[in-house]
Amino acid sequence: MFLRKWLLAAAVTAGTALGAVAAEPANKAESAKFTFGTLRAMPADAAKVRLEAWLKAAGKFDATKFAAVWAQDSRSVTDRALETITQALPDAATVLADAAKYDAPAPTEVPALLKDAKLDPFVKGTLAVAYARALGTRRVYEEALEALKGVQPEHLADPSAFYFYKAVAEHALIQRDAATASILRLLDDVADAPDRYKMVATLMFFDIQNWPKDDKELANIGKLMDNSGRRLDLARGGPKTQDIQKKIVFRLDEKIKELEAKAKGSPGQCNGGQCPDGGQPGNGGGANPSSPMQDSNIATNGGPGQIDEKKLRKYAEEWGKLPAAERAKAIQEITRDLPAKYKPMIEEYFKSLNRIHGITQ
Repeated sequence: MFLRKWLLAAAVTAGTALGAVAAEPANKAESAKFTFGTLRAMPADAAKVRLEAWLKAAGKFDATKFAAVWAQDSRSVTDRALETITQALPDAATVLADAAKYDAPAPTEVPALLKDAKLDPFVKGTLAVAYARALGTRRVYEEALEALKGVQPEHLADPSAFYFYKAVAEHALIQRDAATASILRLLDDVADAPDRYKMVATLMFFDIQNWPKDDKELANIGKLMDNSGRRLDLARGGPKTQDIQKKIVFRLDEKIKELEAKAKGSPGQCNGGQCPDGGQPGNGGGANPSSPMQDSNIATNGGPGQIDEKKLRKYAEEWGKLPAAERAKAIQEITRDLPAKYKPMIEEYFKSLNRIHGITQ
């Protein structure tokens, strides 16, 4: 509870609105479960008793193997629980091994085993967190989150791992409210969360507070580009990736128009006498500027580099059909008048188009 108050105060000091975010998490059922430090790692004896009961009920108890695993006191409770489970469920071992293979295609759905409503909650949750952890290292965040749905951290040997890997996936998928809620539960409600989890979670928390609220801000567009590139790297160029690409094009269009309007203003004057970035009328938008252009503006001096906002959409639609020379010319034309800090984002967008269309150069 004290950690949440401290983080809230820090966020307010930084000029953010975390209070509203934390008050309305994406999953509103989650808001009723805050336990203020009462979640703890399960002792080895408790996990051992629970697994022994499950194995006996399933007719899979092997006393010799079971005793050998739980005699390894130097190993974590979770690792011993996983070995016990995978010995009894060979399919579980296969699922986890496949999830960890970097050279295998990324899964497109959660295995049926992890959806089995009849499976013991402790067993199911332990497998789901291990599966999400393996997918997280491969940046397969969608299925990682899907696997964690319905898992009850109170039934896990390590509830901090559940919230940590859940927050990592939500942060990567730009799910602001959900990630914030998971981070706060990890930091505030799991009394014995490892320092490594708490450190990374705190960094993610403050990173989220720096995300602009406006979807047109280039930082947010850049996150969409990163997500699009990640999906393409996973060979996921289907409808979801195409929707992300459409959002990128649309938001870039909006941002370009906004910057052009800000730089150009009304003919011969600056929007009621107020020039962008504190400049003077005639200094930023004419063909013969009397002072250097501000870094945040796009040049509008009537040269050939001025971009029609429709061109970006047209290029995106026809990219795979254009000859290499025309693609290079298009990139040069679009980035020519952009401030240097914006060029990498536009260039990365066209690289993602190259990947979609299988263009190597």
